[in-house]
Amino acid sequence: MRYLPHSEAERTEMLGVIGAANVDALFSAVPEGALKSFDLGLPAHSPEFLVEAHMRALAGQNHAGSDGPFFVGAGAYRHHVPATVDHLIQRSEWLTAYTPYQPEISQGTLQMLFEFQTQVAKLTGMDVANASLYDGSTGTAEAVLMARRLTKRNKIVLSGGLHPHYRDVVRAYLKDDGDLECLSASPEGQGDILDHIDEQTAAIVVQTPDFYGHLRNIKTAADAAHAKGALLIVVITEIVSLGLLEAPGALGADIVVAEGQSIGNALNFGGPYLGLMATRKEFIRQMPGRVCGETVDAEGQRGFVLTLSTREQHIRREKATSNICTNSGLCALAFSIHMALLGEAGYVRLARLNHANACKLADALETVPGVEVLNSTFFNEMTIRTSQPAAALIERLAKRGILAGVPVSRLEPSAVGVEKLIVLAATELTTDGDIAALCSALTEELA
Repeated sequence: MRYLPHSEAERTEMLGVIGAANVDALFSAVPEGALKSFDLGLPAHSPEFLVEAHMRALAGQNHAGSDGPFFVGAGAYRHHVPATVDHLIQRSEWLTAYTPYQPEISQGTLQMLFEFQTQVAKLTGMDVANASLYDGSTGTAEAVLMARRLTKRNKIVLSGGLHPHYRDVVRAYLKDDGDLECLSASPEGQGDILDHIDEQTAAIVVQTPDFYGHLRNIKTAADAAHAKGALLIVVITEIVSLGLLEAPGALGADIVVAEGQSIGNALNFGGPYLGLMATRKEFIRQMPGRVCGETVDAEGQRGFVLTLSTREQHIRREKATSNICTNSGLCALAFSIHMALLGEAGYVRLARLNHANACKLADALETVPGVEVLNSTFFNEMTIRTSQPAAALIERLAKRGILAGVPVSRLEPSAVGVEKLIVLAATELTTDGDIAALCSALTEELA
């Protein structure tokens, strides 16, 4: 989008219309001490072609995920996105579409959202899904609030394997009240959330595969929660894992929240991402966001409607289940197109490729002196302990052109004993050469 500044004459005209003597008068209500009175040191304006050259030079300093071996995961994963996805979502009727405030005339958008909900419900094994939420972290917070409304209880227990960013978002939503219990980090899979369930617990939140890559026993957690009248919220940051793992809904989950970025959405410097949420049919009226449905019109033709919309822009704010203001519709479309291209068989093959490459990575890392793989179970992500501090080691490997994962201390700076831990991920894009380069560089750096 071009920036077109107003001329001096236009500014004078606007000031005259609103009755202000000058631009400074617009800020007369701001205390003088709060106004910046110093030069920001910004450069003078330059010709457009020089600005473009400068920006290209800055962009050239970036190291993209495809520029070398890439093992970064921890909630954001590099997967192949077919060119068809970007081609279709950039069609003008999709790219410019927004929330269907007049849903009856937005049949294309409603049908897409209906198909999206169907895909999410089938993946998670739940009865209904919404369309949709910002991302996995805010979706987790929304699920926690939903559980409180459903159970009329307040206590929430977060697993030590929950992604630290997700935990922090929940804390922000709940203002870190006394009824929020965050268990200690569990990089080796230890820690039993089941011991913390009591008659005041609204829900426990369990991630699988968890932040450290361990698979969690959902059935046991569901049975323990239900025995105390609590709900089980299952969080999934790597949605591709459901191509191999049994659906949480089939194991007793009450609410499933996931990050959908892995399907159809590239990394994009951290966003935008896509929050998935699904639940049981009896809980639908407490689920935030929108639900699109299928119907038949007066002429007997198939049509789509906005069945439920429990948000503040459609009803009274104090009655809304959520105050989210958008649904990441374009990201949901990208997800839905990619899933349609894969189909069930393709989705399963994609998951198998991810797991197979992760097995190759784990086997190779076990041969590197000074490296210990902590996981006995994993999908495409695992945690290793190195003989040297992880953060500095990661930086040295980055200078070699290898993005070797995420040091746990970066996301869990206050946790005990994580200084030498690294979370690594392998996807279908990880090659044997990437794994060999990583192990060779680790061997040299740890020698």
